[in-house]
Amino acid sequence: MDTQETAKRPTEEANGTVSSDQTFPSSVEPATKRVKLDNPPQTSQDEPQKPPKARVKGVATIKDEYLVLALGQVRRTEAVTVADDAAVADDDAAEGRTAPDSRDARDARDGQKKARNGKKGKKQKGGGQNKEREFGTFSDTLRLCNSVAWTSEFSPRYCKHGDRCNALHDIRKYLKEGRRADLETFGGKCPVFETYGKCSAGWRCLFVSSHMEEIEREDGRMELVLVGDSSDSSAGDDGSREVNPGVVNLVPPQVKMDLSRKRVNLEKSEQYLEWLSKDTDLHRTHYHKLKDDDDEAKDYKAQYVEPPLKPSEKRRIYFGRETPVLAPLTTQGNLPFRRLCVELGAQVTYSEMALALPLLQGQKADWTLMRAHESETTPPRFTPNGIVQGYDSSKDLKFGIQITANAPWIAIKTTETLTKFLPHLRLIDLNCGCPIDMVFKSGAGSALLDSPSKLDRMIRGMNAVSGDVPITAKIRMGVRDDKLTAQKLVERLALGSQDLRDTLGAPGCAAVTLHGRTRQQRYTRDADWSYIAECAALIKHHNEKSDDLADTIRAAEENTLPNGGKMYFLGNGDCYSHVDYFDHIDNAKVDSVMIGRGAIIKPWLFEEIEKGQYLDKSATERLAYVEKFARYGMEAWGSDELGINYTRRFLLEFLSFFSRYVPIGLLEYLPPSINDRPPAYKGRNELEDLLASKDYKDWVKISDMFLGPAPEGFKFQPKHKSNSYEIEAEG
Repeated sequence: MDTQETAKRPTEEANGTVSSDQTFPSSVEPATKRVKLDNPPQTSQDEPQKPPKARVKGVATIKDEYLVLALGQVRRTEAVTVADDAAVADDDAAEGRTAPDSRDARDARDGQKKARNGKKGKKQKGGGQNKEREFGTFSDTLRLCNSVAWTSEFSPRYCKHGDRCNALHDIRKYLKEGRRADLETFGGKCPVFETYGKCSAGWRCLFVSSHMEEIEREDGRMELVLVGDSSDSSAGDDGSREVNPGVVNLVPPQVKMDLSRKRVNLEKSEQYLEWLSKDTDLHRTHYHKLKDDDDEAKDYKAQYVEPPLKPSEKRRIYFGRETPVLAPLTTQGNLPFRRLCVELGAQVTYSEMALALPLLQGQKADWTLMRAHESETTPPRFTPNGIVQGYDSSKDLKFGIQITANAPWIAIKTTETLTKFLPHLRLIDLNCGCPIDMVFKSGAGSALLDSPSKLDRMIRGMNAVSGDVPITAKIRMGVRDDKLTAQKLVERLALGSQDLRDTLGAPGCAAVTLHGRTRQQRYTRDADWSYIAECAALIKHHNEKSDDLADTIRAAEENTLPNGGKMYFLGNGDCYSHVDYFDHIDNAKVDSVMIGRGAIIKPWLFEEIEKGQYLDKSATERLAYVEKFARYGMEAWGSDELGINYTRRFLLEFLSFFSRYVPIGLLEYLPPSINDRPPAYKGRNELEDLLASKDYKDWVKISDMFLGPAPEGFKFQPKHKSNSYEIEAEG
């Protein structure tokens, strides 16, 4: 298919859908392999019209001509059942980490050991949300030494290991025996080199033949050299590289080392925590014994000591109708996916949820989550309307980060650390809604919903040490279905606890996002937007109330009121179309909507919101998004063996959601619902069938189109299946 092909589909006026007439620029090729052209089946004009089918809750009603029926089954919505295991999808993985930390893994091993020793007890659960998933091991056959990885053949760098080095120094031998043959995807040309004129993978690149050459020297010897800027000009002293083009928030290894050895000076946090400890003891003394005694309250106020530092004036942010927000998504919300969503219209993005303590300890994996693409440093869309006061869009950017912590000291120190070393940061969001057991049982995530005093101290402390970076929070309706706590929590985050408001002022929370479910519900019910609307009305009331309070609070406390006294309120849950988005804006009265699973299933949802219409993306266009993800993954993680298979892993995670999309041209009713599952259906062409497959082996086939065949040792374990995909040795 030509690289300039424009994939177009006829308008389907009956469904209120429009085609996506998108032309891919020459700098981004369409998918390199096409299974079949996007030609929808033609129906006869003389075919009699059938009465519309009743819409059944939980079922995506497919048009009759696309249904796949069992023998003897009639074409009735009532007669079909929801296809495969997608009927019940555990989507907690999109909101919190599922892989256990070392302690959880150790506990699991201890449990297995007890079972082997014959100790009886409760029946042990198999699998579950904290089941450790393996992705195999994959590496070159022979390890190439860093001293030659980015150099010309006759100009190696100094190897600090000398004769004791057990890595390979012979480039020709490495290319012949130490690695796989070059990949043939993308025409055999390195996507990173084609885009940036350099490749950080050097000789390890699996497309290295496209940016290397053999030249003859004056002495007649033939030397292998890397073309352009793929040489070692930007390599570190140890020959290693982490920097990739277009990536920001890169923290030097020395900083992580200093954090791990507690060498980083966090003076503001230390001062504030010392004051917080004394104030907490004072508060506990006077309020836990005689809570109703006014004299005790007066005694506390008399002994109250001002904190050693006040919050700095915060940079003002904006959330509005024109700023749809991409939610923090663990695993799925990686840099390549966020980059794709920004390209399609996302105006605010968040990092994957990071655990605060590992960040404070300088752990590389968690600091990697803080990286962003340069496209996320551009300002969000903003239409001046006279309502927002003091907001300068030119000083704003799209990218914020989300952390979770179970103790104030961790949250406060991590906040100061992040603002100290990350130059491209819109805000820091505290996760108070993650339902995952590993997070909840540690006292973080949704456990904070039942600890409002602790949460209050966290937000206040983070606000005090964050400089000009605003602090926000994401919450759920409550922990249990029978005890909704969000309304009281929203009031506390907006104005502070009622008994201490006149002493401490507001916590300084710039925005709150409410997910319309409890922890207990997980994803088993639809999001409760009526409850979100109630909280939105409360926020509006408090914003008006804060204007009055600003006149009464002492001047020193005015800094505790962010955005000139306005706290933004966002809703989150089940947004899957532009109709859902604008309905929530207009009827629930939220400032904006945070979109999670809907964006993974349908990344062009942001484009639909911008255009205000449905877009019936063809299978070719959707495959092109998969290709872009593969390209962006190699740019972010590298085009060597490790980087390509890191890209493959996250691409497969993406496809596990992406495959849930049901083309709107096949649906009887709009708007579509994210929680509706279709009966077995056949798409408009073979490629559409492949993209809709729930078989993880088909996802691997799709990844092979762009990343080549998976290497020996690669594994993929779908979250919701007991089996796995594994490459076995040939022969």
